[in-house]
Amino acid sequence: MADVVLNSISKTYNKGATRAVNNVSFEVNKGELFGLIGPDGAGKTSIFRILTTLLLPDNGTASVNGYDVVKDYKIIRRNVGYMPGRFSLYQDLTVEENLNFFATVFNTSIKENYELVKDIYVQLEPFKSRKAGKLSGGMKQKLALCCALIHRPTVLFLDEPTTGVDVVSRKEFWEMLKRLKQQVITILVSTPYMDEATLCERIALLQNGEILSIDSPQTITAQFLSTLYAVRSDNMSKLLHDLRKLSLVKSCNAFGAYHHIAFQNNDPGWAQQLIPLLEAQQHTNIEVKSIEPTIEDCFINLMK
Repeated sequence: MADVVLNSISKTYNKGATRAVNNVSFEVNKGELFGLIGPDGAGKTSIFRILTTLLLPDNGTASVNGYDVVKDYKIIRRNVGYMPGRFSLYQDLTVEENLNFFATVFNTSIKENYELVKDIYVQLEPFKSRKAGKLSGGMKQKLALCCALIHRPTVLFLDEPTTGVDVVSRKEFWEMLKRLKQQVITILVSTPYMDEATLCERIALLQNGEILSIDSPQTITAQFLSTLYAVRSDNMSKLLHDLRKLSLVKSCNAFGAYHHIAFQNNDPGWAQQLIPLLEAQQHTNIEVKSIEPTIEDCFINLMK
């Protein structure tokens, strides 16, 4: 039986003018690391708030551990952990005071569930007397995660946990999630970072409150049927404009130091024709190479 089930969930705001979640359905299996991937405004936070009983859906049904999010909200709140996108702990309390407070709320203690949180707690211990508001971004996230785990939840909801933290802290955070999976805790994590999608077992790509695709990251990238190429030249702005005007180019999107393109009818011969065409447009130092599609490539392709 799945730990989390959504069936045709919808949610609107502003008297129906803004549709945050539109007929969303998916299941998350016990012990799975599942990702909701999408930009700001895609509906990730609204889905999490419905599943953690903080928001009522307009339509559809949802359950966590077999309990209905509307009828059984008290039971769900006792058994899930929720880490919202914004740091929501008491900033004027110390690290230790925050941990003890949340443990008391759930009638437990740090000592009782120490084995679950020890990997995080040992990093927090040197700062246990520091006010939470004075912690770095990465340490705030670790403290919030520790507080969300203090009562040993069966399902853990993490809403954009790595937004605004440095690259090293992001990597450490995902390493902690991998270790938590060994405790057979079901983890749902949302993120706008497409590169983090590959760290999940399955993902749901979200846009405008709707699911574009649900599957493993590997399966989603394998479904990208066009051969993808990375192209660059000395004038990247002009290159983007010129590539999009070429009739042989099916799609062209800017990706950092390169533009990613796919050709009409997936004809590999057009890659050789591209360089002289761009040279005729006064482009210099042109580079064209075949690449593997990323989740971001797939997301943009599905949007179209």
